[in-house]
Amino acid sequence: MKDTISLKQNHVFRRLYSKGKSAVDSRLAVYCRKNGRTNNRLGLTVGVKLGKAVVRNRTRRRIREAYRIHEDRFVTGYDIVVVARVKAGHSRYRELERSLLTLSDKLGLLRKEAGGR
Repeated sequence: MKDTISLKQNHVFRRLYSKGKSAVDSRLAVYCRKNGRTNNRLGLTVGVKLGKAVVRNRTRRRIREAYRIHEDRFVTGYDIVVVARVKAGHSRYRELERSLLTLSDKLGLLRKEAGGR
């Protein structure tokens, strides 16, 4: 992730949960808020309900990779937190990727591409 910084501060996560916009489906919940910077900050939350450490880490890696591959499609200047729900632990990579892109598009985080795509 060349233009994205990891979010680690708890108070930033809490601010996003309370004041940010959100979109939810069965696998993921995405929260976003403008950050006034020239780059994005990405935070991932994967709870214990998802499974043991192996499952949680695999889910985290898959979400981070889906974001990394499509990073150039995201508009800049946002804090983004992705919360994995229980179903995400048993989902395939393509399902998580599709879910992330769909929710990000609902929130207006994806650039409008020329050519009507």
